[in-house]
Amino acid sequence: MSNDMRIVQLEVLTTHQEKTIAELSEQIAEQWKVIDKMQRKLDALTGRFLALEDQSAPDVPITKPPHW
Repeated sequence: MSNDMRIVQLEVLTTHQEKTIAELSEQIAEQWKVIDKMQRKLDALTGRFLALEDQSAPDVPITKPPHW
């Protein structure tokens, strides 16, 4: 195998790897967008849940049980 042929093969391999890396980078960027969106929804739902919990549970004073 000549050096020229080996260099061409390495260039082809490098090109394929660059394409793969670019595709993976795009996928990761899209996944981060989805994760951020889900995190915002989770935060909003947590806030709503805590607000509803505060509204529905009256404050019960802490007292000793009757048998004490």
